[in-house]
Amino acid sequence: MKRWNPNLERRLERFPIPNLMKYVVAGQGIVFLLTLLWPSMIGSRIYWLITLQRSAILRGEIWRLVTFIFAPPPSSVIFIVFALYFYYLIGTRLETLWGKVKFNLYYLIGMLGAILAAFLTGYADNTYLNLSLFLAYAAVWPDEEVLLFMLLPVKMKYLAALDIALYAVQFIRGGASVRVTILLSLVNLFLFVGGDLLHTIRRDSKYWKTRRNFRKTMWK
Repeated sequence: MKRWNPNLERRLERFPIPNLMKYVVAGQGIVFLLTLLWPSMIGSRIYWLITLQRSAILRGEIWRLVTFIFAPPPSSVIFIVFALYFYYLIGTRLETLWGKVKFNLYYLIGMLGAILAAFLTGYADNTYLNLSLFLAYAAVWPDEEVLLFMLLPVKMKYLAALDIALYAVQFIRGGASVRVTILLSLVNLFLFVGGDLLHTIRRDSKYWKTRRNFRKTMWK
């Protein structure tokens, strides 16, 4: 998406939702609180009603095509607070950089990928959609540092590399449904920031190659 069309942006200007991540994060927070406070009653029922299931959608429960983005990841209270805050920060910053039209389109394509994966495999969730946000941020700001465990400064590109490695293992070990879900849910990433990812990989590969050659020369 380096060749972003300004005319397209003007045509779509009235459709995007400003501060989109605010609503996504708020929705996930509400659902998490409901599952935390009333796990066997309201919470579990709501969680089941919003997930992306092909059989339920074909029965007419079309709201799932949107509501699946509000399903929070299963985790502890502390982790969910940091996770939602983190995704709010990276989402709003990407929207500030790209503009609301481009950011909404990025998120929409990720949603469509997850929906298509659900129709092909029977089920999908927003795990890889959330991952696409993180990887896009890391592609745009690879050298930005975050405090891991609130103590250890780590560059975004290294966290992204770790995530990619973990999901690569899932892709290799998982079945066809897992592979289809991963690929389709990350289409938006390749479309919008694929060039940035390749540039970062090539730059770092060149850096480490130069550093390795320098060390070999020093030891001779």
